[in-house]
Amino acid sequence: MGRNSGFSEASLRRLRDVLARHVDSGSVPGVVALLSRGDETHVEAIGTTHHDGGAPMRRDTIFRMASTSKPVTMAPVMALLDECRLRLDDLVQEWLPELADRQVLRRTDGPLDETVPAKRPITVRDLVTSTFGLGVDLSTIGSPVQVALQEKAVFSQGVVPAPERDEWMRRLGELPLMYQPGEHWGYHLSHDVLGVLVSRVTGKPFETVLRERVLDPLGMEDTGFHVPAGKIDRLPPCYAPDPRSGEFMVWDEAADGRYSRAPLFQSGGGGLVSTVDDYHAYFRMLLNRGKHGDARILSRPAVELMTTSHLTPEQESARSALARGAVHVSFGQGQQGGWGLGMAVRTYRGDYAPVGQFGWDGGTGTSAYADPVNGLTGILLMQVGLSTPAPARVIHDFWTTAYQALED
Repeated sequence: MGRNSGFSEASLRRLRDVLARHVDSGSVPGVVALLSRGDETHVEAIGTTHHDGGAPMRRDTIFRMASTSKPVTMAPVMALLDECRLRLDDLVQEWLPELADRQVLRRTDGPLDETVPAKRPITVRDLVTSTFGLGVDLSTIGSPVQVALQEKAVFSQGVVPAPERDEWMRRLGELPLMYQPGEHWGYHLSHDVLGVLVSRVTGKPFETVLRERVLDPLGMEDTGFHVPAGKIDRLPPCYAPDPRSGEFMVWDEAADGRYSRAPLFQSGGGGLVSTVDDYHAYFRMLLNRGKHGDARILSRPAVELMTTSHLTPEQESARSALARGAVHVSFGQGQQGGWGLGMAVRTYRGDYAPVGQFGWDGGTGTSAYADPVNGLTGILLMQVGLSTPAPARVIHDFWTTAYQALED
């Protein structure tokens, strides 16, 4: 049997059994999982939407995607590159004057006023490759710049909600960079900046552009930056288990929670809600090199650029060191080596997935990857944050069993 020939029935049963074991043990309330290959799509919805029961998980249950937002929110940027409304080496200060004339910390963990001038301006390329000089860094938590990111609500996924777009940019512009532009990979913040960039280039809210260019053409009706009132019953509460006791603590309720109304800041780094079928449509489009049916969403070269690692060997070793050095915090997530545009790109074989697999995970228990070698798309959605190892173990076991299900 050849490539893309589907799944083994026995292995799909193992996949279901492994996921059900995690649910039955009480480590997570429920999961929705999707595997797709060629014309075959397999979905499992197991468990409940509340840790103490409640409605069953369903195929159309809506989840907070957290950082799994990044691959999707990169697409409007690529559409603007396709149309030559942006160029990779354009200076961003034309649209983002807040990022002109940067200062750079002498030491990443040093005082905010001990800086040197940036050697050059920030470009679009620096933003799309997450190398513009500022990021959320688990290895320097507690440093002045990381504390400032939280206190100013520049870290859009923090406890304090981010302010509206222009105020958010103003606050970001008050901070020095951690690294010289283009030199070092930095997590998360560049995707939020890109949302502002898209909004200013087009003169429209970021979500409007995302909907026009990506969500509507792909039929992603349940994806956006909040859940409308008519669908809020499909959104479960989100838990952040207590790291010591494992007790399920509610991080965000559904009704009257942070996703029940339109946010002030549309966070490209982590703000989306979605479903397995919506994300399947997006990742299949990437596997199809930009096409969805007869419609072209992105050019083939744009998708190839997104799904190729852009890190130098030095940057890749620093990113790998960060992932492996923070394994007690990330529970093994983030160990793919490479980084494309908006997502990880696997550059070495460290588990069952081959080199070239692309996608990303979210801190609320979400995972979405596509694999061009096997023509495989896999999506796993939960509502349990990675504050304990349990949800990460579900993600690892999903991928371990998913790859065994390939029948050829």
